[in-house]
Amino acid sequence: MNRLFGAKSTAPKPTLNSAISNVDTRIESIDVKLAKLNAELTTYQQKLAKMRDGPGKTAIKQKALKVLQQRKLYESQRDQLQQQSWNMEQAGMMQDNLKNTMVTVDAMKTTTKELRKQYGKIDIDKIERLQDEMADLMDMGNDIQESISRSYDVPEDVDEAELDAELEALGEEVELEGGYGEAQGVPGFMLDDANPPQFIDEPPEPGKIKEAAG
Repeated sequence: MNRLFGAKSTAPKPTLNSAISNVDTRIESIDVKLAKLNAELTTYQQKLAKMRDGPGKTAIKQKALKVLQQRKLYESQRDQLQQQSWNMEQAGMMQDNLKNTMVTVDAMKTTTKELRKQYGKIDIDKIERLQDEMADLMDMGNDIQESISRSYDVPEDVDEAELDAELEALGEEVELEGGYGEAQGVPGFMLDDANPPQFIDEPPEPGKIKEAAG
């Protein structure tokens, strides 16, 4: 039965990269053949340039035309293979881009899922309440600072006239204390313009002072 209908192939299916590699190998093989044909054509051209017209030159010319025909066929085949390789490379690039896109989409889905899970744990109302409490505490702190730094004014029931009179009385006391201090600091009879003590009846005479001294 297998001989009639054939057995199912178990060989792995070719990948795009392997197909491109096979085509590139065929292109390289054709390039080798084209290089060989170009060398033959160069040889024939050199011979034809040196030969005169005749049967020999005609035979060489026929060989050169045959080689030229083969070269054209190989060049056409190479162009087709190069186009196939380019098409497969484009398909490979599209496949890679699609894979990258799928990876990006999967990553975005995972990130979105994690963000929803994290944001789901956040209570917006609780945050708003915390903000309100913080604002109230800031206001309370400002009120406390204003209360502590408040200056104490003079009571309204104090009469300014009485304060002025008391200040004037204090000034007089200071003047009296100043005069009393001077009197205690320097005896009055030692001052230049001081009068004689009251217990002396008459001021001493200059002549008597000299006799007493002698």
